[in-house]
Amino acid sequence: MRKMNKKLFGIAGGILFAASIFQPIQAQAAAETVAEATVTAGRSVDINDSTGFVVLSDVVPDIIQEVRYFSTYNFVGDRINGYHEPCVLMSREAAQALKAVSDELKEKGYRLKVYDAYRPQEAVDNFVAWAENLKDARMKTYFYPQVDKTRLFADGYIDAKSGHSRGSAIDLTLFDMKTGKEVDMGGTFDHFGLESHPDWCGDPETGKYTGKYKGNAVPKEGKITEKQFANRMMLRDVMLRHGFNPLDTEWWHFFLKNEPYPDMYFNFPVEKLNK
Repeated sequence: MRKMNKKLFGIAGGILFAASIFQPIQAQAAAETVAEATVTAGRSVDINDSTGFVVLSDVVPDIIQEVRYFSTYNFVGDRINGYHEPCVLMSREAAQALKAVSDELKEKGYRLKVYDAYRPQEAVDNFVAWAENLKDARMKTYFYPQVDKTRLFADGYIDAKSGHSRGSAIDLTLFDMKTGKEVDMGGTFDHFGLESHPDWCGDPETGKYTGKYKGNAVPKEGKITEKQFANRMMLRDVMLRHGFNPLDTEWWHFFLKNEPYPDMYFNFPVEKLNK
């Protein structure tokens, strides 16, 4: 059970005490309900409650969406559990911060292209089940050509929990309005490999291109160019400037610095919200 404030604990404790005397079965149900909740910013939050979330396109109408896990073009090769509709959800706070990112980029002739944001826990469970099935390598050529599937957990590509399930993480890239194409980042979304790291061929802290990379083996994709590294840094810089933090293994992944649900892993489906 996660840490609760004294007031909530007192209420929950009273429920469990009364139920233990009169109705043991209801006591167990009450305990399970409390176990699914936490207290965030003075309010009780349930993992199946989407109250604090918004449809991202309602807040940021300028985004371009390609919801990869609603389709079969992803590293699994199937539509992922929990993606009921091709929409993108985020916490209200993260969506508002992304609106500032979008507004700045639009003035420079770019738009954000989003692949994924909120991801229900059942989708993460889907990833785990797929990773454990070593016989299924349908999408290896496209997403993990040089990574042995037996290494997906050990190397951190798959985990039982994801920051996406907290509702304030997002996977995205840049779209150039002049060319009508995605900006060349020197790699694709969800590519498993060192080439996807922000420090691939450069220093993300200084923004300087070096052409160097860690490790002795040369990945199939090889080096990225100075321009491709600069494109990655352009996305990174504007995201950091508006309150997002980067991930050190994926150039496309960012999460809100002051995320509203830092200890939650929500499990409601990805679909239009009825509010």
